[in-house]
Amino acid sequence: MRGLLGDVDELEWLAFGQAGVVTTAQVTGLLAEGAVRGLVRSGRWRSLCRGLLLTGNGRLTRDQQLWVAVLATGPGAVLAGVTAAAEGGVRGLRPDPLHVLVPAARRAGRNLGGLPLDMPGVVVHRTTALPAEHRQRARPPRTTTARSVVDAASWATSAREAQLVLAAACQQRRVTPSEIGQVLALMPRVRRRQLIRQAVADIAGGAEALSELDFVRLCERHGLPRPDLQHPRRDAEGRRRWLDAYWREWRLHAEVDGAHHMDARQWADDMRRQNAVWTEGDRILRFPAWLVRARPDEVAGTLRRALLAAGWRPTC
Repeated sequence: MRGLLGDVDELEWLAFGQAGVVTTAQVTGLLAEGAVRGLVRSGRWRSLCRGLLLTGNGRLTRDQQLWVAVLATGPGAVLAGVTAAAEGGVRGLRPDPLHVLVPAARRAGRNLGGLPLDMPGVVVHRTTALPAEHRQRARPPRTTTARSVVDAASWATSAREAQLVLAAACQQRRVTPSEIGQVLALMPRVRRRQLIRQAVADIAGGAEALSELDFVRLCERHGLPRPDLQHPRRDAEGRRRWLDAYWREWRLHAEVDGAHHMDARQWADDMRRQNAVWTEGDRILRFPAWLVRARPDEVAGTLRRALLAAGWRPTC
């Protein structure tokens, strides 16, 4: 149907695909210029900022905010960092500001200074490395979850925040350490590259990646007794098991878990082993590997309380 409102079906499809957010360039040819002005003046449509329109008049939803961020930033823009990771299903990340990635050769859109008041802030990042395999087929366009968490870790305000983003994505099974490693292989100059590699190794391998020296140093720094590492033990079925850290005198175990411990079968096996340790009179503590590296003070405090409860007394 064509007329004053032009090709309504095509316009409705465009608006549906972009949560009601359209550019003036997109509606050119679909609507007469006078019709667009009339829709805005009547209040049926809303002018968001220069070049962007909302085919409605309410407050912006989250989906609409994401579309505004991408369209206002200009051609080639994609959601990135924690924003794209959250869209990929990673929970517990900061919702604001919105992060957008654009090719380094292009300047950001001029509309960003005039965003609507019901929009969170938008942070624009530039990159020279955004291969096709790092782009997710999604609407709005965004980077893959693996690329998103690498960028989020690189852009984080602290090393601790970077480690938490990586841990959340892996432990929620939204991305694998291997996928993150593949992204790093194509980004040799990414900020915090070594930290990201180490954190992913910890998440993937647990105690095997967290070197014995690291754990011993954690104990030494906090005045704790040195444990036996990789202590052998026979389970109820006679199989030889290895305990990550064991204080024999106080019968305390500490286990450092990697992402593979989130697997249902591994989790059930861990639970049976933990029950066996408890029923034999020992205590057992469990820590995710990333926590040992990201929050050593918290881990040391828990170890100290457990050792004190088991009868250990500091010598000074």
